[in-house]
Amino acid sequence: MSYCDIAPGHPFHGPYHGTEYGFPVRDDAILFERLVLEINQAGLSWLIILKKREAFFDAFEGFDVGRVARYGETERARLLSDAGIIRNRLKIDAAIHNARVIEGLIADHGSFAAWLDLRHPLPKDDWVKLFRQTFRFTGGEITGEFLMSTGYLPGAHDENCPVYREILALRPPWSEG
Repeated sequence: MSYCDIAPGHPFHGPYHGTEYGFPVRDDAILFERLVLEINQAGLSWLIILKKREAFFDAFEGFDVGRVARYGETERARLLSDAGIIRNRLKIDAAIHNARVIEGLIADHGSFAAWLDLRHPLPKDDWVKLFRQTFRFTGGEITGEFLMSTGYLPGAHDENCPVYREILALRPPWSEG
């Protein structure tokens, strides 16, 4: 069964499936949030991440890239002691490091989305290679899900899913490539 079969009607998966997953994203804070959430999902279920999403939002100060990029040991310790999020040092360190990288991409390209746009379209394997060279804790599954969830790769929804048609009407990057 696909996500399109199981998500509708579910209290957590349903809203995410119907209003966010696969929809094109331009906002850098949302792109950063999705990257952090995908990294934290590694080894866990997506349901756990969705249930902890609000706590992640609070812990990472609304996913403000500039703020997180300035995190030091005090903030790292705070995150490691926050039971509302995934308390994994590697994942927390990756979030902070990746915020610093994204801050640089924003400085160089105007936005994280603009940096992604400059590389689009790429096949998934090339995206994975680029993300591994650019970010921390971004393997094939994390990169693929991040790019599908933000509209850069197809596959978030089945073609017979009503949400698929909504997304297609928004002309996500994968439909243009």
